[in-house]
Amino acid sequence: MATSDTAAPKEPTGGDVLVEVMRRHGIDTAFGVISIHNLPLVEAVARELNFVEMRHEAAVVNAADGYARASGRIGVAITSTGTGAGNAAGSMVEALTAGSRVLHVTGQIDSEYLGSCRGVIHEVPKQLQMLDAVSVFAKTVTDAKDAEADLEEAIAHILSAPSGPASIEWPSDLQYLARPDEQRPYDAHVAAPAEPDNGAVAEAVRLLSRAERPLIWVGGGAAGAKAELTSLVHKLGAGLLTSNSGRAIVPEDDDRVIGNFAANPGVATLLEEADLLLAVGTHFRSNETKSYHLALPTTQIQIDVDAAAVGRVYPATVGIVGDAALTLAAIDAALTDTAVDVDWSAKVTATRESVRTALTEFIGGYAEICEGIRSVLPRESVVARDVTIPSSQWGNRLLPFYERETNIFPLGGGIGQGLAMGIGAALARPHVPTLVVAGDGGLAVHLGELASLAGTGARCVVLVFNDGGYGVLRNMQQANGFDRAGVDLYTPRFDLLAASFDMPYHLVQGPGTFERQLRDAVAHGGPVLMEVDVTALSPTPGTFTPPVHIPTREG
Repeated sequence: MATSDTAAPKEPTGGDVLVEVMRRHGIDTAFGVISIHNLPLVEAVARELNFVEMRHEAAVVNAADGYARASGRIGVAITSTGTGAGNAAGSMVEALTAGSRVLHVTGQIDSEYLGSCRGVIHEVPKQLQMLDAVSVFAKTVTDAKDAEADLEEAIAHILSAPSGPASIEWPSDLQYLARPDEQRPYDAHVAAPAEPDNGAVAEAVRLLSRAERPLIWVGGGAAGAKAELTSLVHKLGAGLLTSNSGRAIVPEDDDRVIGNFAANPGVATLLEEADLLLAVGTHFRSNETKSYHLALPTTQIQIDVDAAAVGRVYPATVGIVGDAALTLAAIDAALTDTAVDVDWSAKVTATRESVRTALTEFIGGYAEICEGIRSVLPRESVVARDVTIPSSQWGNRLLPFYERETNIFPLGGGIGQGLAMGIGAALARPHVPTLVVAGDGGLAVHLGELASLAGTGARCVVLVFNDGGYGVLRNMQQANGFDRAGVDLYTPRFDLLAASFDMPYHLVQGPGTFERQLRDAVAHGGPVLMEVDVTALSPTPGTFTPPVHIPTREG
């Protein structure tokens, strides 16, 4: 009997359903760790689109998160069930905190055993409750014919304001049994942007038209309002303060942008003299408001899509619940007269320059690195920053950004997430180099993801600042009289580590060479590891101690 050399076509699976949904939404890449509980999904995505293998589920979500922030599209993360989903949960907290558009698709045990507590391998009886706690939406696929509808419902929640990550747990048997041509019709709708109340807009315009010394403070909730915000800033002659998440909605080379310096002592006088603050899409986070003790103008207009956020931290004279772009456009259109003091613009610009000059002097040898990064990288390059002294001390405020999408960092403050975020960002923007800024302690959390980076061949330079441990916490212990414990780490030889991944390696040791070495690293066109010997920085940087409240007992 003759046999054919041509393999029979594969039966479609739920993986093909996922591929169709991804294509419908313009998504061409997914990040994941392959498992016995997600084989059909990975196989189809790898066959039809781009599947990026990561080493750890937490990094999978971080990479999808970085991809989403840098591209403006949805980042897709595919993980296993049980421990795999648990590993991903911490990074889902980061995506939830940042309102990042991540679709997390995790496996689940076979549907017939759900809730049985038999001890099926990778079984977690309350996995859905865990996913619900770290997502804006979480659901279990309970019928193979519902998979497409469940995925589309999750995406509708991701795209509705306020945005955030969503999770779908998909039993492995239903992954194999789902067929694209058998999916039931679905009716998933993205919520329309919230339109502001006309009366509240009119009252805001009245207050703004009388303001002589206005300031605006924006957070990540203003991300979609670049044109409207820029127009209003210049019409009012206002100074623009930002949270870290609100940076570069208006490019930071605009002389109206003071930036993420609200808690800096050099801005105190400007805040005292200001007679009105317009806050847009910001939570007034504790680390940016001196643990909520920062004095702000008493007349405040607050705009947020979340009604619960209005007046939560500082009382709002006028609160407007609405989409930032729609609300700012309505205010801008109605604002025809202003009463801004003729000297206010000069004070804003002078404050902008003075706080930058003071911080540049304080950071000593870091200043050369900060300036070199901006000199070498294109404006549209992403800088993905982990939690480390260079990021917290000057990367969060002094390093200029010109597009919000290029400023990627762990908003929730979790260490070790920057590398995977940078991998995702580099694949989202392959036309420009990406820079990862990490410390030796943070990089060690996910050293395995250097292998993931090497496997992608992405244009990504990993810049590791080596001070032999957790420098931020070391400074906190010293500043507060604590014993030195847990902060001095055994650090790998980064030159040997780079060689093991066939990556070029550069060591920056002392002043005068950083910019040239970064140019060489970028010119390589692929993954590169650069190490900065922090102990050799000159001049010696001022000490950075994070603004964390340490309570004391009186009497």
